[in-house]
Amino acid sequence: MSRLSGAEIVVVGGGVGGLSSACFLADAGADVTLLEKNEQLGGRASRLTEDGFRFDMGPSWYLMPDVFERFFAHFDREPGEYYDLERLDPHYRIFFKDGDQLDVNGDIEAMKSKFEEYEPGASDAFEEYLATSQEHYETAMEQFVYEDRARLRDWVDLDVMRAAPIGLSLIGSMQGHVEDYFQHPKLQQIMQYTLVFLGGSPKNTPALYNIMSHVDFNLGVYYPVNDEGEGGIGVVIDAFVELGEELDVDYVTASEVDEITKRREGFHVETVDGDVYRPDRTVVNADYGHAGRELLPDHERQYDDDYWADRTLAPSAFLLYLGVEGDVDPLAHHTLVLPRDWETHFDAIFERPRWPDEPAYYLCVPSETDDTVAPDGHTNLFVLVPIAPDLHDGEEIRAEYREKILADVADNTGVDLRDRIVFEEQFAVSDFADRYNATEGTALGLAHTLRQTALLRPPNRSSAVDGLYFTGSFTRPGVGVPMCLISGEHTANELIEDYQ
Repeated sequence: MSRLSGAEIVVVGGGVGGLSSACFLADAGADVTLLEKNEQLGGRASRLTEDGFRFDMGPSWYLMPDVFERFFAHFDREPGEYYDLERLDPHYRIFFKDGDQLDVNGDIEAMKSKFEEYEPGASDAFEEYLATSQEHYETAMEQFVYEDRARLRDWVDLDVMRAAPIGLSLIGSMQGHVEDYFQHPKLQQIMQYTLVFLGGSPKNTPALYNIMSHVDFNLGVYYPVNDEGEGGIGVVIDAFVELGEELDVDYVTASEVDEITKRREGFHVETVDGDVYRPDRTVVNADYGHAGRELLPDHERQYDDDYWADRTLAPSAFLLYLGVEGDVDPLAHHTLVLPRDWETHFDAIFERPRWPDEPAYYLCVPSETDDTVAPDGHTNLFVLVPIAPDLHDGEEIRAEYREKILADVADNTGVDLRDRIVFEEQFAVSDFADRYNATEGTALGLAHTLRQTALLRPPNRSSAVDGLYFTGSFTRPGVGVPMCLISGEHTANELIEDYQ
């Protein structure tokens, strides 16, 4: 008999964590119903399709392919049954605002030579840094990420104690850690840019996240493409959904939950339309802060308002989704535009929240790789500027900042988009709050600060309500599509353990 045979489970929220949990729970024999507020599944990994353009609205980097392989392998499948991967070359292009330009790729010897051009001795330092990053990645994934250590006593383990010196040596900041290897500010930026994916800054993110350099340089950056030739992170979401359907997950979209209450037997889950579900267990993939304060009664909340007021949220974002006539050479599929000093931008996010005067930002041009995302003769492009959560983003400031960013793109990449835009949609703080019920409009969840890492993040199992579980970017192991996949597995495992 299956471990969860006869169990009825509702998953609230169809982001990556919810989709993952649903698959693991259904595979264990549960009757799983997933309720999603919006008309699309995928949460922040949704798509915008309009006028012949197709945009990934959220995640756009396919990183850590080993995590996806492991996920599908659990169900005796592999990613290639759903989509193929094209390795990008370059992984990304950097435009520095002093006129310098650099392509980053997986050719380690070529990268060592480029590093040496910036700073004598940087070639050897880069090689040493990557070797350390790989060692830490492999240790961290096996001991601290795939193996969910939810309680302090879970860390009192012989293998963990052997690995502990690695972690203990990396509790300083990424800024200090990288400075031990490189003095040139551009090299420091190159080694730290992935912190944006973790929702942190070089000064508040623990040095243990040096593992991201192994992800970046050694594991590679990919673009997924399905059998119809359509690409993007959206096809990965389609794969998760298709797998769930094969496992008999019932998906209900356009079904926003506004109440979750514990009953003597199971739960009462009700939507804004009055639909009622009575599952034995409930998994919440909705924004953790929203769920606790808006969906649960006060006595069933895991955390109070003071807790959330004391958290460091990951940034929000100002996004421009643009359909453009003609090409946008020399932009690459992934392009970063970095100022000489990006400390002021991070200060505008974490220290004195404001719209940044000298922004660092990201340009995604999937039409450089995929001709299905834009009509013939056109380019698909979006601009993402990390900004502080909870900023006012009314029409006036959006219009002003739009002009600022488009002028900055023209000045620093040589690509003037302003007279060629045929389609445009904006997305910012208030849109994240409205569409995803995101706390203060965060685009990612909780930042990976030292006191919001590992077991210090909110747990997957509620300690306030038996039978209630959480998954997604607020929980362990953290932010990003790969981490949310693993979070879904952790949540399912805890539920299965409790049910038996």
